[in-house]
Order: sequence, then structure tokens, then C-alpha cells
Amino acid sequence: MESQGAAAASSAHPSRWQQRPVLAAVQPSAEAPSESLSFDDFYRREHRHVLGLAFVLTGNQWVAEDTAQEAFTAAFRHWRSIVAYDSPGAWVRRVTCNRAASVLRRRVREAKALVRLARRTQAYIELDEGDEAFWQAVRRLPPRQAQAVALYYLEDYSVREISEILDCSEGTVKSHLSRARDSVARHLRLEDPQ
Repeated sequence: MESQGAAAASSAHPSRWQQRPVLAAVQPSAEAPSESLSFDDFYRREHRHVLGLAFVLTGNQWVAEDTAQEAFTAAFRHWRSIVAYDSPGAWVRRVTCNRAASVLRRRVREAKALVRLARRTQAYIELDEGDEAFWQAVRRLPPRQAQAVALYYLEDYSVREISEILDCSEGTVKSHLSRARDSVARHLRLEDPQ
């Protein structure tokens, strides 16, 4: 049985560097204000996407599940405030990005051991060979660059939406994406045997 995160992670393609569909799902719905959104509905709607985001940022299914769960736990604790935001989904993604960066900083040695172990055993979240090389290169980037790339190419968020999620200017997001593209392109050319 494929996990929910597998569906989200396996849908990412490095070819999306060149073309990116427009995503309007982050925009508040004119039909139903977010104040009427229950946490259970929010969780069901967002969990798969947030788990996929956490996976591409951490590179490990178990760490990603913990990171996503911590973000949703924080959202649940503060739900009365968060539900009134224009985009509760952006808030939970920001928390996910920040927690993923914290986990990686605190557990560098543990994460490396878990990644090695995950490579020896069958992974529940499997990416195409080209996708895995791409996301490995992304995980080598500084945390904010990796987060911007994951939100842009995996989640299809616009620069404006990413700036809201990461709480930075649009120019900073553009800078992160540009530097990330250059770094990933250099890394992938180094590994390309041709």
C-alpha cells in the first residue's frame, strides 16, 4: 500500500523547472470563509501536501511524518487564530519548513544514519531515478533555498505565495530560487556521466 506522502512526492518532476502550472488553491475561497473550516476538514485537505513538502525537505519518510505531525499539532493548538488567517495552509507550510530546518540542524548525524538505512531497505516513498537525484541535490541546498524550491516545484506555489509562507520578500524568494537553480544545475552536471 502506497503511503499518502508517496503520492505527493512521486508527482514531482525536475522538468517542472521549465514549466509550472498556475495554482489557485491557496487563494481564500469566496464561497466559504476560512472561519467555517473545521480542523478535521483542513487536516484531510492539507495533510498529503504538507507531508510531501516535509519529505522533499528532509529526505526521510519518518522524519517527514514527524515534522508534518508537529506542524499540524501546532495548528490544532492555535486553530481559533489560524482559521481566521487568509491562508491557514500557508501557515502550516511555514511551520513545516521551519521545523524541517530545525530537525536537520539538530539531527545531522541521526538523519544521515536514517537515510543510509532507508536506502538499504525498501522505501515507502519512491521517486523516479531522475527525481531522486534532483531532490537529493535540493536537500544539499541551504534550508531556505530548499524550502523555496520545494514550494515552487512540488507545491506549485507562486513567488508571492512562497514569500507569505516563508515570511520574506518576493525578491528574496526570487533570489533563493535563482541561486538554487544554479546550484542544482551545477550538481547534476557533475553527476552526469556524459
